[in-house]
Amino acid sequence: VLFIPSETPDDDSSNAGSAKERAISSPHRDLGNAQLNPSREEPRKKLCGYLNKLGVKGPVKAWKSRWFFYDENKCHLLYCRTAQDVNPLGSIDLSSAGFDCKVEADEGVFEIRTPSRVFILKAVSRQAMMYWLQQLQMKRWAFCNIQTGLPVDSVTAAALPANESLLNETIHTEGEGFLPPVKTPTDVVGLKAASLPPPQLPAALQNISLKHPWTEIQNTIYNICGTRQLPGNGRSISGVEEFPEHPGTLVEEQEDTRAGPRSHWPRKAKWLNSGFPAFAEGLARERSSPDKVAVLQQQVVMLTEEIKSQKGLVKLLHKALEAAQQEKRASSMYLTAAEDKDRLELVRHKVRQIVELSNRVEALETDKKELEQSLALRDSRVEELQKHVQLLMDKNYAKQQVVLKLTEQIALDLSEPVQEADAVAADTLSKQQEEIEHLKDDLDAYRTQNQFLNSEIHQVTKLWRSVAEKEQVLLMKCARLQARSCQVESKYLMMLRRLQEASPDLASGDAELVKSLIQEALQWDAKEEAAEALQLNPVREYDDYGFMTIPKYEAEDWKLLAKIQALEIQSNNLLSHTVVEKPLRERWAGLAELSPCAELKGLIRCGVPVEHRQRVWKWIVSQRLSRHHPANHYESLLRQCARTEHPASRQIELDLPRTLTNNRHFTSPTSQLVPKLRRVLLAFSWQNPAIGYCQGLNRLAAIALLVLEEEESAFWCLVHIVENLMPADYYSNTLIASQVDQRVFKGFLSEKLPRLTAHFEQHRIDVSLITFNWFLVAFVDSLVSDILLRVWDAFLYEGTKVIFRYALAIFKYNEEEILRIHDSLEVYQYLRFFTHMIGDGRKLMSIAFNDMNPFPMKVLRNRRATHREELEAELSELERIKAQYVKEQAEQVAWHLDGAVSEEEEEM
Repeated sequence: VLFIPSETPDDDSSNAGSAKERAISSPHRDLGNAQLNPSREEPRKKLCGYLNKLGVKGPVKAWKSRWFFYDENKCHLLYCRTAQDVNPLGSIDLSSAGFDCKVEADEGVFEIRTPSRVFILKAVSRQAMMYWLQQLQMKRWAFCNIQTGLPVDSVTAAALPANESLLNETIHTEGEGFLPPVKTPTDVVGLKAASLPPPQLPAALQNISLKHPWTEIQNTIYNICGTRQLPGNGRSISGVEEFPEHPGTLVEEQEDTRAGPRSHWPRKAKWLNSGFPAFAEGLARERSSPDKVAVLQQQVVMLTEEIKSQKGLVKLLHKALEAAQQEKRASSMYLTAAEDKDRLELVRHKVRQIVELSNRVEALETDKKELEQSLALRDSRVEELQKHVQLLMDKNYAKQQVVLKLTEQIALDLSEPVQEADAVAADTLSKQQEEIEHLKDDLDAYRTQNQFLNSEIHQVTKLWRSVAEKEQVLLMKCARLQARSCQVESKYLMMLRRLQEASPDLASGDAELVKSLIQEALQWDAKEEAAEALQLNPVREYDDYGFMTIPKYEAEDWKLLAKIQALEIQSNNLLSHTVVEKPLRERWAGLAELSPCAELKGLIRCGVPVEHRQRVWKWIVSQRLSRHHPANHYESLLRQCARTEHPASRQIELDLPRTLTNNRHFTSPTSQLVPKLRRVLLAFSWQNPAIGYCQGLNRLAAIALLVLEEEESAFWCLVHIVENLMPADYYSNTLIASQVDQRVFKGFLSEKLPRLTAHFEQHRIDVSLITFNWFLVAFVDSLVSDILLRVWDAFLYEGTKVIFRYALAIFKYNEEEILRIHDSLEVYQYLRFFTHMIGDGRKLMSIAFNDMNPFPMKVLRNRRATHREELEAELSELERIKAQYVKEQAEQVAWHLDGAVSEEEEEM
């Protein structure tokens, strides 16, 4: 099917907007009217012209002349063989393309790089090349602004200016001053270039597209039937037409066109064959004009070349037709066979032919391999001969150089020194000037290339930044939606859990329904794992330090709690990753050196990022720990451990397998951290003989090892915690300081959370049974790893006051849940695991450092001193009572012994 653009008659009463729209949809008609009515406004210039395109596929790889024109609707650069063709041979997508011009290439050669292919084009001159590159940049920028919704400035809004000065201003503004605007080469670019003959190539068949034969046939038929007449009647897909020499014939041609595209061709043929006296007379009048004669001669040359190219195309079609006829004859013989036996014989004959051809192909392949081997041998022989020839040439050249030097020496001796010096100076000066000219040309070329590449990089960077900003906005929106989904799912599972707890009071059908819903909710993990690649911030099985992010419970109700915890962690991670974590990481990255200040304190309270935590902890320990020990103190302690076994070594060996059971670095017996932990604890037992080893120190040292990684750094961190941060006797045999902190904490709890304290007193709940271990090991094995390490960040920097703050914040975080429980056993069961259900570390941190204020350290020290005196008095009273009891028991034993002796004497 041939595509022939149709026209609609102009409407003189239409407004300016419809006229502009018709100018875009039918540029050939408006151009014709512009020729007839010069007073009308000229349409805006189109980006079109002839370029040479390097063919990279097919049997012929050479330059081919193509007519290129730009499609504004799709941002495509279409191309065909001539300006009068109706169907394009192909297109280039400019929306995601990049442009480049290389100095090493020939003049006018530039590249258009798309994601799928590289197009190499060549303009007639460097000026035309730069004009094409600037225009393509501008078209791509305008299209991308419209498509992506980028802010369109005044330059882009103008799209394509109508005059030359405005176009140059647009390019200069869009190029940001990188490349000066190039003046339009009207002789090779634009609609005027369509009236000129296309560039001639050496071979007639070279310009034919063998890859698109059907398109070539369509264009050829259309040119024969519709455009082989006087200039002005051709119609092309690029909107290019040639204007008639006689306006009178154009009206008749337009009337023929309105009759329809099918009736257009016969009328044109009739118009050609009828002779038209007016055309003959006009041609006789203008036969003396040299310009018209030259135009007719050019047309004759064009038609001659076209006939040659069509002859070549016809030959190719004849070959294709012969192959099709052979195929047809074979098919006819097969179909006309009367019996299946004859058909089978035909098939066998074809099979034998195929086998014979296969054998011939194999034989030819064998011959090819033999020829390749012989060719390789000949190439090696030729290479050896070339090396030998090169050696001889080098020898000959060396001899010639010797002869030349001797000749020059003789000439120098014979000639006058002054004349020779002048000649040498003149020769040298001319060579230097020539070299300077070459260097200037190269410098100009490289400067032009650099300016263009700078403009290209600048424009592509602007596009990339805009797309990146949009992508970031979409990711944040998606993260908020996923977090909202996790929150809804968590609430749904919490409702199922409450229904499960109330299942004894439900009907049998409702209880079964709740049970099936819980089983279905627990099976969602498999589906979530399949879709994990689509999640923005999925919950991993282990975090960066090896902690299990979601605990594994055996009981069904605990599995449901683990699922709820996982959803809350994922929701908090999604909400805090882009809103909170990213700004904090940027602030931490801006800290070059660490120094005590209010800003650093605030950043540490918010949590230290993983990539900075090791550096910050080492700095804190080095600042707060007074190093009065020799440089190799830790190594000396290890040597002492090797020489003498400490009494606490047996207890240390028992506690090693029970250290951080939810961390994969300590659950494996072959882990490298287990021997390190053993050496750190043994070294500390010799460092502090008053304490030696206390259960709980293994967890403190394990956390220090996970973060600091080095044994010695973890050892000094443990020393800093025990000797500097914690009060004296915190890890002694009596644990007197730990008991004091529990009494101090109960006082703070009654002040900060009076309702919860009254609730505990009503149900006779002793919170020290839960909180004693919190204070002893600084929440290790009580909080999830992410929140635990944030607590430790502030704990190492500020001291034990942080433990009081977070202990109060934990009860405040779950106050409403605890107040809803009115059974003592259920309260104790809830307090056993409720710390693991805290997933929002930001909320907990805000409660600890904002809602618990004021919390002065002076008050904490005074209360510790008061409760310590009371506890020591109580312990002294207990010791007195114990001593009195022991004394009374001893007296009773002595009295019984005396009584027994007297009875024996009486019996005797």
